[in-house]
This record gives sequence, C-alpha cells and structure tokens, in this order.
Amino acid sequence: MAVMIVTGGSRGIGAATVLAAAEAGYAVCVNYKSNADAARQLVETIKGRGGKAFAYQGDVSVPEDVAGMFRQTAETLGAPTALINNAGILEHHCRFEEMSLERLQRVFNTNVIGSMLCAQEAAKVMSTKHGGAGGVIINISSVAAKLGAPNEYVDYAASKGAIDSLTIGLAKEMAESGIRVNAVRPGVIYTDIHASGGEPDRVDRVKESVPMLRGGTAAEVAQAVVWLVSDQASYCTGTTIDVSGGR
Repeated sequence: MAVMIVTGGSRGIGAATVLAAAEAGYAVCVNYKSNADAARQLVETIKGRGGKAFAYQGDVSVPEDVAGMFRQTAETLGAPTALINNAGILEHHCRFEEMSLERLQRVFNTNVIGSMLCAQEAAKVMSTKHGGAGGVIINISSVAAKLGAPNEYVDYAASKGAIDSLTIGLAKEMAESGIRVNAVRPGVIYTDIHASGGEPDRVDRVKESVPMLRGGTAAEVAQAVVWLVSDQASYCTGTTIDVSGGR
C-alpha cells in the first residue's frame, strides 16, 4: 500500500486530500498542529471505511517535528512515497505597510520554511540516490501568488510565490532521483481559512470576480492533488495546476 503524508491534514483542503487519498488506496499520515479532535475524527472515518491512517501532531517549521513525522510514518504505515505540503496560515487582512515583522515571520515560517523542511526530509527518504523507491511531492500554492492579494494578504501571496519557485527548482533537481514535484494553485475555496483572515464569508463576497461565478470546494482541489500523485501523471514534474474557476 502506498503511503502519503499530508501536512495540515485536519481541516479544509488537507482533510479533503486525506479522504480522497484514502479512497484511492493510500495509507495516510494526518499531520496537524493543534486540532487534535478533527485529526482523530478523520482517522476514525478512514479506518471505518477499511483504510489505514494515523494522526501526528507536529509543527512543520520545527525540524525535530518534521523528522519525527517521517520516522513515525515509516514505523506505523511504511516508507512514505508521497508528501503533500499543505500546511499553511493566513493572518488578518490588512495593507502591507501595517504588517509586523512577527507576522511576516509567522507566515513564512509555516508556509515556506515548513514546506522546505518537509521536502528535504522527503528527499532523504524517497530519493533513489539514498536507497529510496522514489516518490511524489505536491506543494499547495495559491492563485494569490499570481494576483498578489493587494490590500489583503500580500505576505501570504508572496509566500505562495516562493512555493511556486520551490516547485520548479525541486522538480529539476530531484527528477534524476525518482521524485516528481508538482503543485496545485487553489483559487477562492470554501474552507475555514478565511475566518483566520477575519472574513469567513470572503468566498461569497469575491465569487463574482471568478469567471465560473462560484467558489470552489476543497474536494475539487483534492482531486487534482490525487491525480498528480497517481501514475496517471507519471510524466508530469515541475507542473502547476490551477484549480481556480478560471481566475
């Protein structure tokens, strides 16, 4: 059974990816930072459907937590062959000049450094040059990386721009090691991350700016992720799929 790690897997796009992956036959490590109840419930749902999963509490910006996550996954489910770098944070919307240094550090520590640390650990485990069997890394970016999120989340958009560059560089560097690296850029998606920005109904406010005139669902994003992980996408690396309704 193929083994997947999903960071930030207890809610939103992460949780939808966990469920879609389990349905596709993956054993899944559900990483979470603080929402233990949601992670446990997700694991129980998967086990109730005959799948394999476990929850791992850890902060992706802490190297010891990341190493422990990969170690525990290997011991519990087997060597991981897929990493979904989904963990990310969004802070209260404001203009760029109002953003504190502490806020910028929080956003980049989780969204960028966290993804980098997890990708480094995945490379050590999956790389054929290190005795691994190869694998797939999927980075969750955002259409904000292209649009910039002015007057709202320039810091978040910039962090996702870094994820886009990371995806390209890693894909080229790791191709000979049997690791494919791709990304998915969600648009405005109905998840509770918008409440973190102080506007839980943001999707409904901006959906008229989307060519398809609606917000997307976490499940729609998850399907793109699972396809990119699958053998159907075996010749795709350095690729980013927009799941944004044309935005």
